Order: sequence, then C-alpha cells, then structure tokens
Amino acid sequence: MADTIKLVKGDSKPVIILTLSDDVTNSALDISSASITVSVRFALVNGTLLNTITCTKVNTGADGKVQFDFSGGILDNVDPGEYQGEIVVATSGAGTETVYDKLRFRVRDNLA
Repeated sequence: MADTIKLVKGDSKPVIILTLSDDVTNSALDISSASITVSVRFALVNGTLLNTITCTKVNTGADGKVQFDFSGGILDNVDPGEYQGEIVVATSGAGTETVYDKLRFRVRDNLA
C-alpha cells in the first residue's frame, strides 16, 4: 500500500498523480479510450463517502496515469484526521472496477 498523503484543511492542492497498473502483468493499464473514466471516492475511514473526485488523464492515459486535486472546496469542511480514497475505473457499457488498493490521507488543521 502507498504512503499516507498529507493534506491541509481548506487547501485545494496538491495535484496527485496515480499510475494504474494490472496486478497480473504489472504493466500500466491503458485508459486512453474515451469510454473510460477514473474517479476517486474520498471518504472517512469508517466508510462515509464525502465526495467523488473526477480524475483527468495525464497525456493520453495510455500509460495508466491520471491526476486529481482537491479543488472546489473538498477540504473546506473536513475535520483533521484520517481519510481514505477508493479508485473507480468506469467503462461505458462494461461496468465499474474498484479493485485497487485504497489511498490513505491525513488531513491536518490550517495554521491560520
């Protein structure tokens, strides 16, 4: 599992880049098709969903890279503490895949 991503309440950054890969072949997952969308479900550790963040493909997506940030006030009303993220890969007409490791986030209070 990846390291914990550190965030600050009220921030809209950092930009987080993920590389999606196939567990069997260990190769990058080609998500370049226009019918494939990727998002991250941002939730409390207990599973309460707070927001769904749309990812954008880096370059074409052929290398499995997507990015997202916390713009739009996602971190404005969260309490400091531990959070998790679930990666969702959706393909038009083919369903949804959520088999990736959960992301871990830690939010701290703003110093202001």
